[in-house]
Amino acid sequence: MVKKNVILTLILLFGIFLLAACSQEKESGSSISNGDKVQVVTTYSIVYDIVQNVGGDLVEIHSLAPIGSNPHEYDPLPEDVQKTTDADVVFYNGLNLEAGNAWFDKLMETAGKDGDDAPVFRMSEGVEPMYLTTEGKEGEEDPHAWLSIKNGIKYAENARDGLIKIDPENEEIYRKNAEEYISKLETLHASAIEQFNELPAEERILVTSEGAFKYFSEAYGFRAEYIWEINQENQGTPDQITRIVDIIKEEGIKGLFLETSIDPRSMEAVADETGVTIMGKVFTDSLGAPGEDGDTYINMMKWNINTIKDGLTK
Repeated sequence: MVKKNVILTLILLFGIFLLAACSQEKESGSSISNGDKVQVVTTYSIVYDIVQNVGGDLVEIHSLAPIGSNPHEYDPLPEDVQKTTDADVVFYNGLNLEAGNAWFDKLMETAGKDGDDAPVFRMSEGVEPMYLTTEGKEGEEDPHAWLSIKNGIKYAENARDGLIKIDPENEEIYRKNAEEYISKLETLHASAIEQFNELPAEERILVTSEGAFKYFSEAYGFRAEYIWEINQENQGTPDQITRIVDIIKEEGIKGLFLETSIDPRSMEAVADETGVTIMGKVFTDSLGAPGEDGDTYINMMKWNINTIKDGLTK
């Protein structure tokens, strides 16, 4: 009996040693052991899709803010905290997108991923930021960089580099996936420029509820106008609506566009006041649901390009 107990004790000690060794290897970021998938957390659906395209079958992703929700403000669930704690790597947008109520910083602190060497990567690294102009927010970064496909390419490059750092053994696969994905994005970007060049310059005024299309407008030759500049508590006010109504009348704007994740009432009030039609819905802060329009980053950008082109051509 004593001999049997000694053997069991040795087996348990050996098991504990192996678990500790695997844990140390994983924490060092040197490799993902035993062919396991890289456990990834992303902050919202657009980052999720870009990382998924680069990571392919090598990654398993938990995305935080659900499809159709507002990633500016999010209240992480207990499952989110656990997934983030256990994750090999976290990807977030940056540019103040996840800054509402400091939810992202608090989550990183709770999950033990707030150190300088934490495996947390900013997808907008290398993007030239644009800034807000609303009184009281002057100088704050506009987060909606992904609405320019040029920046979407930078996001893909940053996803590639982050995954390689965490899982260097599969560097060749990440590079191949990223190359193929970026090629598709470059083709779509060129197509957008070609399509929008068919519109007269004076007709390239894009009116939306939130001022999320600055990066898009810079990339494709538009002037961005909006009811409010950034999603916050004070939006769709009488002063904001009066301002955009005056612009629409003065510029003879042909069509309005409503974001899929925005309450439609403010834009409907603008349409009623001006007699200008809402030409369609566009995607900003979220993909469409799986199997529906805009359910990937490429599909949402194709949808936006076609909807805006067709809406301003009628």
